[in-house]
Parts: sequence; C-alpha cells; structure tokens
Amino acid sequence: MTTFAKPAALLAAGALFLTGATPALAHLNPGEHGSFAAGFSHPLFGADHILAMVAVGLWAWQIGGKAVYAVPAAFVVTMLAGFGLALAGVSLPFVEPAILASVVALGLLVALAVRLPVMASAAVVAVFALFHGYAHGGEIGSATQAAYGAGFAAATVLLHAAGVALGYGLGVLASSKGRAVTRVLGGLTALAGAALIYG
Repeated sequence: MTTFAKPAALLAAGALFLTGATPALAHLNPGEHGSFAAGFSHPLFGADHILAMVAVGLWAWQIGGKAVYAVPAAFVVTMLAGFGLALAGVSLPFVEPAILASVVALGLLVALAVRLPVMASAAVVAVFALFHGYAHGGEIGSATQAAYGAGFAAATVLLHAAGVALGYGLGVLASSKGRAVTRVLGGLTALAGAALIYG
C-alpha cells in the first residue's frame, strides 16, 4: 500500500458518508429561520440532490479546463430557470423520475470518465438542472421567492465546489489512483441513484 493510499481511502470514505447520508430533519420553516435559510437547507435534505450536485462537481473536475466552472455554472443558471417555471405555474412532467435519473446518469458519467466538449457537458447538466430547480420551486411554501432562490443556489454552488474539491483532493493525495477512486465514487453514486429509484 502506498503512502497516499490510506489518506485517499479515508477521504473517499468520508465523502461517501457525507454525500450518501440523508438528514432526518424536516425542511426549515421560513417563518422561524428565514427564507434564505429555508432555501439553503433544501438541497441538503435529500440524497438525490446531494449526490447529483456533488457528481456535477466531480465530472467538471474530470473534464478539466473551463469545464471546472462552466459546467457547475450551467447547472445553477438552468436550475434557477426551472425554479422560475415552477413559480410561473408552468407544468413540467416527470420531475421526480428525472431527478432520480440524474443521479444515475451523472454517476455513470463520472464512473466512465466521459469527456465531452465543455458546451456539450454544460448542456447535459442543464437538462437535469431544470428538473432540480422546478422541484425546489414546487416546495417553496411560504418563503420569499428571491431569498429562497438565493439560498438554494448558494447551497448548490457549495455542493458543486465540494465535488470539484474532492476531485482535486484525490488527485493530489493519490495522483493517478485518485482518478480511479473518483470513477469508483461515480459508480457508487449511480448505484445509490438506482437504489433510490427502486427502493
């Protein structure tokens, strides 16, 4: 076992624990905690959102270059568009199935280390982001729209950043083995998505 194997394994195990856990708490009440806090907490209270958003960051890191910021940015912008559709009362079919499918698909993209051009990669994540944003809008409750939207956008950015940082961390700790571990994490993400679908 190399010097870097143990830290890399610990980092991977910690990431899986954090991203695979589903908090047992209910969504925050905007009246008690504020609309921004309610929005910020929303992506953090579902394994499907956490897994998909961290996978976006991991995939962006795998592609490298401009994709590191362009792919997550495409997700956030299109997610906010989906949020707007929900607020406008536009009907979007298959929201929950599409969200669950995004976990599997994004996990597979990471597991297979698929390298697409930046614009194509951004378009792929944007399709899934539309449904994630719509779901956020459908559960806004009594929260103020702008503050709630800013909250879940901020949480999403942090989850994407966690995925990118995880990729960089594994790369630094384990060099070429880090990319292999990242692909394993992608495979586990896809399996977790399948479990959510059939569970």
